[in-house]
Amino acid sequence: MAIATINPATGETLKTYEPLPAEALEEKIARAAEAFARYRLTSPQERAGWLRSAADVLEGDADAVAELMTTEMGKTLAAAKAEAAKCATALRWYADHGPAMLEPEPKDASAVKATQAYVVYQPLGVVLAIMPWNFPLWQAMRFAAPALMAGNVGLLKHASNVPQTALYLEELFTKAGFPADVFQTLLIGSGEIERVLRDDRVVAATLTGSAPAGQSVAAIAGDALKPTVLELGGSDPFIVMPSTDLEKAAAVAVTARNQNNGQSCIAAKRFFVHADVAEEFTRLFAEKIAALTVGDPMAEDTQIGPLATEQGREDVDTYVRDAVDKGATVVVGGKRVDRPGWFYEPTLLTGITPEMDLYFEEVFGPVAALFTVNSLDEAIEIANSHPYGLGSNLWSEDEDERARFIRDIASGMAFVNGMTTSHPELPFGGVKQSGYGRELTETGMREFMNAKTVWIGPSSSEREGGDTAGTASE
Repeated sequence: MAIATINPATGETLKTYEPLPAEALEEKIARAAEAFARYRLTSPQERAGWLRSAADVLEGDADAVAELMTTEMGKTLAAAKAEAAKCATALRWYADHGPAMLEPEPKDASAVKATQAYVVYQPLGVVLAIMPWNFPLWQAMRFAAPALMAGNVGLLKHASNVPQTALYLEELFTKAGFPADVFQTLLIGSGEIERVLRDDRVVAATLTGSAPAGQSVAAIAGDALKPTVLELGGSDPFIVMPSTDLEKAAAVAVTARNQNNGQSCIAAKRFFVHADVAEEFTRLFAEKIAALTVGDPMAEDTQIGPLATEQGREDVDTYVRDAVDKGATVVVGGKRVDRPGWFYEPTLLTGITPEMDLYFEEVFGPVAALFTVNSLDEAIEIANSHPYGLGSNLWSEDEDERARFIRDIASGMAFVNGMTTSHPELPFGGVKQSGYGRELTETGMREFMNAKTVWIGPSSSEREGGDTAGTASE
């Protein structure tokens, strides 16, 4: 894929970039390694100050960067502004809470015959971040804010269709006053990722993307014995039980499926509705989907913009046509929008069977698949048969159903009476083919830190006359 800004609302190529030549890439890696040697010695309080400054800069740039995101990948301008605001919030959250997370963690010294025993969390070094286009600012910030707070240095290989947003991220941290080269953007193609990851100066990687991309990065990193965090998408279940408020559940379901024009890894994609309320929920869901306004993503009243790429729309259309050909029913939508750009109608399908490709595949667009089930157990069983396990949703007022859902659903996150979303305060990640490792909160920050055990024994005077017998080594 060319490194270019192509407006998905029109199909017009606005700006193209040449990939970094080999010597320039080498220079950036060298500068990152040199930056880490200095940056790791800065205090958590200094890093927190730079993060707060970055939040201030981002808020000042919010309108311009929101327009940039909308131009590059088609999300509505309102959604882009909300994304920028969320990034500023995350920067401040890590600034406020990061220093405490980096304090030494005391352990029971007497139990291990020490005068002091504790764990210190220290940064690993230069981390490669391979990020997707769908939340071009937020997905990168989920890595950047905790990594920079921890004292790590970042190299960002962003998606090739959001190069201007990628370059803005480097500019943001520079304008905020971070030391030079602690966060750099690499305008390179996917073919260069292996070279960067195998470089001895790069110590770890994080990737948000497809399962095949995750397998490739994990294989390279495993061969080089480097840690990785992988977030590889999902096909989140949204389970509706009779005890819930159907009107509210349907309203949230529309947002949960169609947020970001349906291009979200944590979007609810498969809707499991109890037979007792299936007819009513389907009616409410369909009405609300049909009422969505599709149009220019820069317009204030637009709720659904274009898909980010022409191939993305082609993939969505192929999944829908395959399902219909094999017996699925189109309740709402089901076809491309006849206008310039890569628009697709918000769609609701029923009658989904395992023979259809979308039964097991993640559909990255505004297409909801609705299943009628006879029990919560049936819903969980079908949901868990899917290879992904990122987020999950249950709508129920029954305490027993909630407890069973939380216990039995195979997912990294379980949301009850609300849609899956990400917060700096909560770990984010999945299981099965949705990947491994976690982002956000202290769990995400420590993915790329060395939990170093510190044991300090008694002084010479304290040891005199002491009994060292009876201890055992590993």
